Amino acid sequence: MAESNKMKEMPVNKLMVQMGIPMILSMALQAVYNIVDSAFVGNMRVGSEAALNALTLVFPVQMLMVAVGIGTGVGTNALLARTLGQGNSKKAAKVAGNSLFLGAIIYVVCLLFGIFGVKAYISSQTVDAEVLEMGVSYLRICCVISFGIIFFSLFEKLLQATGRSLYSTIGQVVGAVVNIILDPIMIYGIGLCPEMGVKGAAYATVIGQVASAVLLLIFHIKLNKEFEHGAKYMKPDGGIIKEIYTIGLPAIIAQALMSIMVYVMNLILKFNPSAQTAYGLFYKVQQFVLFLAFGLRDAITPIIAFAYGMRSKKRIQDGIKYGLIYTVILMILGIVITEIFPGGFATLFNAGPSREYFIGAMRIISVSFLFAGINIAYQGIYQALNGGVESLVISLLRQLIIILPLAGIFSVFVRNGQMTVSLIWWVFPITEIISCFVGYVFLKRISKNKVDVLN
Repeated sequence: MAESNKMKEMPVNKLMVQMGIPMILSMALQAVYNIVDSAFVGNMRVGSEAALNALTLVFPVQMLMVAVGIGTGVGTNALLARTLGQGNSKKAAKVAGNSLFLGAIIYVVCLLFGIFGVKAYISSQTVDAEVLEMGVSYLRICCVISFGIIFFSLFEKLLQATGRSLYSTIGQVVGAVVNIILDPIMIYGIGLCPEMGVKGAAYATVIGQVASAVLLLIFHIKLNKEFEHGAKYMKPDGGIIKEIYTIGLPAIIAQALMSIMVYVMNLILKFNPSAQTAYGLFYKVQQFVLFLAFGLRDAITPIIAFAYGMRSKKRIQDGIKYGLIYTVILMILGIVITEIFPGGFATLFNAGPSREYFIGAMRIISVSFLFAGINIAYQGIYQALNGGVESLVISLLRQLIIILPLAGIFSVFVRNGQMTVSLIWWVFPITEIISCFVGYVFLKRISKNKVDVLN
């Protein structure tokens, strides 16, 4: 019970650092999967440009799979932390068990899409036969063997909810190392392994994900002693599933909207394949920075949710304050790195014809990181305090309502030759600033209605 006592008694600023650092590293390593694949694929002897374009097109579906897994995990995380804060270990066991049942359902859906839907999806974004073939091969492997990333996401959140974020990071490190080792072996063909190109990148990714999931399953069974484990707790409970998705559905939608946004941006940029590839490459760098904010959010949510279960007004307020302060520090660091080293990232990916577009995107879009990070922190706070609607509205503003119509309008001027592609990149800072203002209004309201009324 030492972990639960830590969640209850440790000063919030220290607790957030102790929990946040492993979670931030975990999310950063998750972003490494896509960056590493693109870096190795970009240096293939033959077809590297087509391969980079293919990975850009499959990225939204990869994000969607992660979205559903992480969103379900976020709901489980907040509900489990709150239930443990209330001292209800019996319900906690059912929460954990039902999350694993949901993971099995999610995998079946991904498997079916991998078998029947991949080709139609890729062909909607390109007419290039080489890109189509590579994209279908890569995405089909990732979908059919998606149980690794789905169950890793769930076990990660189960460990985080009990304060054991260090172990989720260990699992993430193992997966990342496996992926990095296997990528050159399977892509280029080293030793006894044949050269598999893009297929090799896909196999390296899913093998790393499975390794992470297996290790976290062991940690979950051995270390999460605050509640019981067993198949009987996986029996579907409509009430618990409803509670999980009351919290987690906005997080799923938020992550899914990222997939929709990238997919629609690929369609908007279809008139210029080099700009399309550049956007896809930059988005992976952007995710690396924003995943730092997501990692800290995953510390903010259980800390505030646990305090809310305790009805501790001061710990909730401290969680909000330090969560926002630490997020701002991380995002400033991300802006500095991306503004100083855009050429280095372009060289890493061997961007080729897309290099100029890639550097231009990085220079402009990086400005939005500060406001994007604050918006992500807001959403973690809302989720911890049962503010699912507020979290959903911010996601809709950031990734659908403002950004896509604005990008569509700006693209008209670009296609007519009146402006350069850089005009489209400006929609990102504009969107995040407007959303940040709305998020602040929501934070004041939810604090007044949920926190200020506590004794």
